[in-house]
Amino acid sequence: MVFDQQIARERGLEVLRLEAEALDALHRRLSNAEADSLGECFPAACEILLNCGGRVVVTGMGKAGLVGQKISATLASTGTPSLFLHPGEALHGDLGRVRPEDVLLALSKSGDTRELIKLVPAVRALGAQIIALCSSAQTLLGEHADLVLELGEVPEACPLGLAPTVSTTLMLALGDALAMAVQEGRDFTREEFARYHPAGSLGRELMKVAEIMRKGAEIPLVGQDDSLAATLGVMSRTPGRPGAALVVQDVSDPVLLGIFTDGDLRRMAEAGSIPVDDPIRDHMAHAPRTLDREELVGMALRRFRDSHVDQMPVVDAENRVVGLVDVQDLLEVRL
Repeated sequence: MVFDQQIARERGLEVLRLEAEALDALHRRLSNAEADSLGECFPAACEILLNCGGRVVVTGMGKAGLVGQKISATLASTGTPSLFLHPGEALHGDLGRVRPEDVLLALSKSGDTRELIKLVPAVRALGAQIIALCSSAQTLLGEHADLVLELGEVPEACPLGLAPTVSTTLMLALGDALAMAVQEGRDFTREEFARYHPAGSLGRELMKVAEIMRKGAEIPLVGQDDSLAATLGVMSRTPGRPGAALVVQDVSDPVLLGIFTDGDLRRMAEAGSIPVDDPIRDHMAHAPRTLDREELVGMALRRFRDSHVDQMPVVDAENRVVGLVDVQDLLEVRL
């Protein structure tokens, strides 16, 4: 077979054109509440999902089922408890996952998918509400649903007119629209989003300083009257060797007075004098920048970048040292 790049490009453009046109038509229908049922039913569907006392159970067969899994995942990650239920498995025992307080969101382009048609009456008998996302309310699925989000007649972009392409794009887009509208209705915050995405970059940024700061024996504390030599010893012996010592009023009452760093020692060496017997209070940096344990790690990172420092003490409301953050600690959480 000879591969024709021009034909491939033209087919790709045709698929994108058809899907873009279908999305544009869906947008127009949703904006016209008076002339199209979608404009009226979409807000009603959002209200049902927002008021769902259980979980949004998303179901669908084949490609619609794959889209349904993505919609369910988006709902769950944005504050709406959700699970995906395979209709075939549901008919063989997994229906036990559905509760009367749940809402079933059923996806089927034709609205006549055999497994869904068998599933819907069983879900209805349990008392759960049903929202159908299909081509028309005048289908078996539509007739059994409490509410129908109509896709309309959708020509597929497949050269044979068979493979789900345009229809699944519309399902996915409408599912995203539902999830985002419901998220806004919940006043879902960045902090809540991060709670559901602890391994993601946003989740890491929204961690609190208290979760990553060094504590206990990892804090290099020295008294203001300790010598420079003693301070260097503490810096060397502290686990993790943070490259700084926090100078406090008294180690037993660690009110922060200043900080001494490896950079300060290097500047002394460059000047040709390291007065090891001097009290550290004579060489510390006064009023160092500090962090609060409740401060977000993302904000702490920005302060490190703006200040061009490698360590910041963490203090409480009385300016007592409770922790230390080294720039390496931020690197370890991949920020």
